[in-house]
Amino acid sequence: MNYQTFDMLQRHKAQLRHHAGLNDGIQLAHWFNSGDRVTNLSDHHTLSLYIADGYDTWHKTPHGWRNGGGPDRFCLMPSGVESTWDLRSDLSFVHLYCTEAHLRQMAEEIWDRSPAQLQLHEKVFASDDRITQLYRHFLLSCDWRQPANQLLLSSASTLLMTHLLQHYSQVQWRAPQVRGGLAPAVLRRLQAFIEAHLDQPLTLARLSQEASLSEFHFARMFRHSVGEAPHQYVMRYRMQRAKEMLTTTSLTLTEIALSCGFHSPSHFSNRFRQINGISPSAWRSR
Repeated sequence: MNYQTFDMLQRHKAQLRHHAGLNDGIQLAHWFNSGDRVTNLSDHHTLSLYIADGYDTWHKTPHGWRNGGGPDRFCLMPSGVESTWDLRSDLSFVHLYCTEAHLRQMAEEIWDRSPAQLQLHEKVFASDDRITQLYRHFLLSCDWRQPANQLLLSSASTLLMTHLLQHYSQVQWRAPQVRGGLAPAVLRRLQAFIEAHLDQPLTLARLSQEASLSEFHFARMFRHSVGEAPHQYVMRYRMQRAKEMLTTTSLTLTEIALSCGFHSPSHFSNRFRQINGISPSAWRSR
């Protein structure tokens, strides 16, 4: 899916650092830009999260130019709303791109009803601790190119979009209470599904579909049942299988990495060391 803001930035000075396509066409992009002036008008929504710098980023208003950027600030650029930006020095930022259809589908799945209108509110140089927590904890903590991280990225996008619906739209419905966990039979089916597809990129959409639930309800019911989020459970399971294979087989690290859903042995080794404190080779020799 092509997003107009993404295409516009590629025609300017912006440098694309990372890019990830998630479920249903939602996309993430990590950019760096400096010394550039851009005008944005698109048919989709853009959530811009400032990672580093941005202090000399200016927004054009009816009363002149205004600045107020910096790390952990965010800007929300709704569909159909034009904005002009003057980046007079460095800015590193993450964009999340989604459409009204994405938000409407999410609203219908969470609240089982569809709003008569669904428009996000424009926000410029705003602060929100929840948004900061989500993108710092999820989006900046992993390599977007690795299939093993698709579940974490899709979970982050779902949480961010749910937050936008609740706090930055005219809907502002309270999140429904989710009581109880998954039925034992559903949980067993999910665990078998994860075990059988551990070598593949697993997303929140795919797991929730297997449970016949919306992503919102599935994530909360799963956590209630097993005590951890889906992406934490799957990563723990990947590591558990890797340890077993390191101990009981003579397969190479590359073969083990691919079998456990990691795209490369280097990514596998980095995550293994991060979680277990030692390298896969050291674990095997031990």
